[in-house]
Amino acid sequence: MDMALLLEYGWVLIVLIVLEGLLAADNAVVLAVLVRHLEPKERKKALFYGLVGAFVFRMIAILLLVWLVQWWWMQAIGALYLLWVSGSHLYEIIKSNNENKNPADEQADKAKDAEPKKGSGFWMTVFKVELADIAFAVDSILAAAAIALALPEIGGDFFGVNAGQYTVMVIGGLVGVIIMRFFATWFVGVLARRPGLEVAAFIIVGWVGIKLMVLSLAHEAIGIIPHEFPHSTTWKVIFWSVMVIVILVGWFSSKNKNPYDGESVEV
Repeated sequence: MDMALLLEYGWVLIVLIVLEGLLAADNAVVLAVLVRHLEPKERKKALFYGLVGAFVFRMIAILLLVWLVQWWWMQAIGALYLLWVSGSHLYEIIKSNNENKNPADEQADKAKDAEPKKGSGFWMTVFKVELADIAFAVDSILAAAAIALALPEIGGDFFGVNAGQYTVMVIGGLVGVIIMRFFATWFVGVLARRPGLEVAAFIIVGWVGIKLMVLSLAHEAIGIIPHEFPHSTTWKVIFWSVMVIVILVGWFSSKNKNPYDGESVEV
């Protein structure tokens, strides 16, 4: 391999790691929000299953890359799922706030409901986390493919993808999962200290769903939105600006909880 080709691969790998890091932040927020209602030990296990699933589904997505490019409906399903998660949880939060129940009644209801829902709640949460992982795996690998498949081919063919390009995507995906692991742990801790951020977090989940929907509508098989739009600077600026605004509003509008009143969230 000559130096020019090595430098090109190295530069693309750096860009891909940054991209996967940003996508991992989206994925981590969703994971953190989905598991935060669990007890600390169960939360730790659910996050572990989610991170393992994220890695496994990314590897599967790479193997299925040739077909995923054509299956636009995979991203559409992922988008609808994230929008449903966001909408249903925001509805429950608004409904709970409108009931204006006093704290004693709320604690009594939680104690009453805790035991029968504990087991099923954990495995249903794991199921929801894995569904989110599938949606993000498709999003992550298609984004990585747009960059890696433009590289010069090195080596033979591996499941319909050039071996050199495949290796770059695997490294990028692996780094993304590692970043997600630490970001998810950090965000669970933030939610424990600032419960008011829960609304902002679910808005972000819905916004990520909209991002996937934009990608679906821009697919060549649909063509409702120009194919170049999801990859344009304009859309990236819009997407990340809204993300930052939602986070800032949520942060400054939520009260900081005493850390000694919270639960341990170490993973």
